[in-house]
Amino acid sequence: MQVKSIRDRVADRASTSAGQHLDALLHKAQEIAREVVAPATEAVDRDARWPEAAIRALQQAGLGGLVVPAVYGGQGHGLLALARMCEVLGQECASTAICFGMHSVGASVISANATPDQQARFLAPICEGRHITTLSLSEAGTGVHFYLPQTSLESLGAERYSLTGTKTFVTNGGHADSYVVSVVAADPDAPVGQFSCIVVPADAAGLKWGQPWDGLGMRGNSSRSMELHGVEVPHSNLLGKEGDQIWYIFNVVMPYFLIAMAGTFLGVATTALEEARKHLMRRYHAHTGSSLAQTSVLQHRLGTLWGVLERTRRLTYHAAASFDAGEPDALMAVMAAKVEVADCVVAMVNEAMTLCGGIGYRSGSRLHRLLRDARAAHLMSPTTDLLRVWIGRGLLGQPLLSD
Repeated sequence: MQVKSIRDRVADRASTSAGQHLDALLHKAQEIAREVVAPATEAVDRDARWPEAAIRALQQAGLGGLVVPAVYGGQGHGLLALARMCEVLGQECASTAICFGMHSVGASVISANATPDQQARFLAPICEGRHITTLSLSEAGTGVHFYLPQTSLESLGAERYSLTGTKTFVTNGGHADSYVVSVVAADPDAPVGQFSCIVVPADAAGLKWGQPWDGLGMRGNSSRSMELHGVEVPHSNLLGKEGDQIWYIFNVVMPYFLIAMAGTFLGVATTALEEARKHLMRRYHAHTGSSLAQTSVLQHRLGTLWGVLERTRRLTYHAAASFDAGEPDALMAVMAAKVEVADCVVAMVNEAMTLCGGIGYRSGSRLHRLLRDARAAHLMSPTTDLLRVWIGRGLLGQPLLSD
């Protein structure tokens, strides 16, 4: 019989402890989803309302610092925790899930190379539930190439920078306390993808917001345009060094963002499947009295849907856990997980609506909202098509950012 080493036994205990800690946090999230998120979901969608009550409840429960390292006062979790947390929230409200997810992505970017000053000014209040942050990367004209910002960063001397440009689809726009903004590297001849990230406070002079978000789905995201007109911020708000953010793309920004989206849309897909299951359980044929649940062809279709959802969920969990463990091919798995989830959620909601018939198709039904939300899975950058290109390049040993 093989006896485990002391190191292996310590690792097992640490893994068990981390799992128990995550379970406790997920239990808190489930309570919030049931008691705070669910009652507000209809209004969030109807009125395009940012889910403030839910976000504040998550902060008060200590979940704002979910992915912030414990040494900085956070919960110390990684991608697997983020995937599962967004999945729990996404089962009730996709907008709430992605708003929390984007806060977590922003927090992870700040945490990656935080200075002691940044720890005190940003990470401490994030972990204490007093600060919401978010990413601000997308721009009109660069399409899915979020790693090619045009917003300029100009040094005004030894202490301050000036930022000028326009960002689009800023989730939590107008509600966050700070924004992690991508800006073009100082050197105009810098390689593709070489840009900087800097934290811009919400009350910075010269920061203006575009029209309120009015999307087809994901209506509570507050994904607004941000205009930066000579916004001045201190040098101490720069994350890392000027032009080094290519490292952040593949080590922080993309994996956390992709997993937040994957978890969110797994939640949407799970709810769609449950809507179809409940419909089949409660509907009967008037002429025979038999339940739809007794119809073999419907049993077959529901079973097929469950298999698609479960294998997609397992891929997502595996990809997240692999990245947390530092496995070399984990990023490929993370990209594949987001691709598969996007395909899964659209197919799942479509098929659930077919199984539910006219009841599911009517305006205002739960599936009506889920279908509008699900469609965003393919559109949110990096898009499904771009990720498939990157996966192919990776398999062929080619640079991912070759164009």
